[in-house]
Amino acid sequence: MYTLTEEKEKIIAKIIKLEEKMFVAVRTLEPANCQTMLKTFYAMRHMSHSVLSIDTLQSYFQDLVIAAAIGRNLVTEKYALMDNLIPHLQNNETIYNIVSKEKEWMQSLHKRYPLTVSFDEKFSNYEEGELETYSKHTLTLYERDILEAYDNGINLIEQRYLTLYKGMGFKNLEEVEAIAEKRGAIKSGD
Repeated sequence: MYTLTEEKEKIIAKIIKLEEKMFVAVRTLEPANCQTMLKTFYAMRHMSHSVLSIDTLQSYFQDLVIAAAIGRNLVTEKYALMDNLIPHLQNNETIYNIVSKEKEWMQSLHKRYPLTVSFDEKFSNYEEGELETYSKHTLTLYERDILEAYDNGINLIEQRYLTLYKGMGFKNLEEVEAIAEKRGAIKSGD
């Protein structure tokens, strides 16, 4: 599940291409700078999807295709949900199970690497907003991925960050944290 195979990279690229179309089409009161930073968007979305199984990714891709075909923008919906601008799309216990595990992993990772991995309470709001746009089938598969990792003692948030930073040329999160500590010491004059 955590290995990035060629097949997995292809489906992730197809997903991100559809997500990007939706992302740049989001209309806000003020233009968002992040909508012009598409390399960052790509890296963050790749990181998010990198730990999911192929069947979860394929199901999510189908969610995106179906949404686009009927004129839904899942990214707009996610942000509207996060800002409480629209009512919940679904009240599904699976979403809360996923968010609970991912929040636990995020807090644990933040404690170990506070300069590398930031955490705030908006994490749950963001996750819930995104997951509400997923189909029930995709959520079931996503939860299976989460529970399998959890049962095997694997922190999928850590796996995501490893994917991100290894893609940037770092060996591991310890190296990234050490560099951040060094920069902090230089800034403070130590």
